[in-house]
Amino acid sequence: MSRLPLSFACWNYDRTEALQTGRVRPDGIDLNFQALDVEETFFRMLRHREFDVAELSLSSYCVTLGRDDPPFVAIPVFPSRFFRHSCIFVSKASGIETPSDLVGKRVGVPEYQMTAPVWIRGILSDEYGIDPASVTYVTGGEEEPGREEKLKLDLPPRFRVEAIGPTQTLARMLADGEIDALHTARAPSTFYSEPDKVARLFPDFVPIEKAYYAHTGIFPIMHVVAIRREIYERHRWIARSLYTAFVAAQRLSYDQLRVSASLKTMLPWQIAAVEDTIATMGADWWPYGIERNRHVIETFTRYHHEQGLSPRRLTIEEMFAPETFAEFRI
Repeated sequence: MSRLPLSFACWNYDRTEALQTGRVRPDGIDLNFQALDVEETFFRMLRHREFDVAELSLSSYCVTLGRDDPPFVAIPVFPSRFFRHSCIFVSKASGIETPSDLVGKRVGVPEYQMTAPVWIRGILSDEYGIDPASVTYVTGGEEEPGREEKLKLDLPPRFRVEAIGPTQTLARMLADGEIDALHTARAPSTFYSEPDKVARLFPDFVPIEKAYYAHTGIFPIMHVVAIRREIYERHRWIARSLYTAFVAAQRLSYDQLRVSASLKTMLPWQIAAVEDTIATMGADWWPYGIERNRHVIETFTRYHHEQGLSPRRLTIEEMFAPETFAEFRI
């Protein structure tokens, strides 16, 4: 029986390495793995639908579900997760020292609909009482000018969003005090090059993020894996086949991180970090599937709606292929 060829765009994560090398092959599928930077993958998939399957921003995916003809269907595989307390940066000229100091300020975001800022705004709201509509958002390129929202947004008027000038960058504006803070997925270059001007809102972020996880159980999801809907509708079995393969590839990555004879990464205290993570979050600290992530996903869809990005709160049942709902273990 011939195998179905599918193109797949994703960054070269350790948890997808076995799919890239072919050590794990999805049943019935020839996967053409294209290792691309996430921004390139998102742009090409969202604007032009260039791939059959792709890593996709969770927020962008949720925005597409509000269309009359949603172009993608996701499987509950989450190649990127990240605690985001460390990703709130402030200009030292702003006088911001605590979360409450953000109220009324001008806050940069590369894109309002980016997943990382959605989580940051939600965390600031739930944990610190900061209304997402209490600041003015300033959008544009973080390091290079000219960035625009990948998807057209229709936000409620209470959210104030302004674009920066065609030659400006958020990293430079933060250092110069032209914006007061920055919510982002990547540390701005000026945080490293001009530490006298740019700082983190939470400098000692690790214990804060661990405490957040301890009382919420949330390890924020950033990206999902999405299939072009017309391909999924023609071959619905591929959702389960892909999901099973992603789980198998991730299991190999878990095992490799525990090997101490020769370290998989260049982190000198890798084993200590793994053991500490297991003690804090359990042996399967990066779970795939629906049920173990239901609370995380439902929290995100609440944030998405509260921040004006979804006209209604999305349900998990409409977000993921039904073939992937049954839980199993490799």
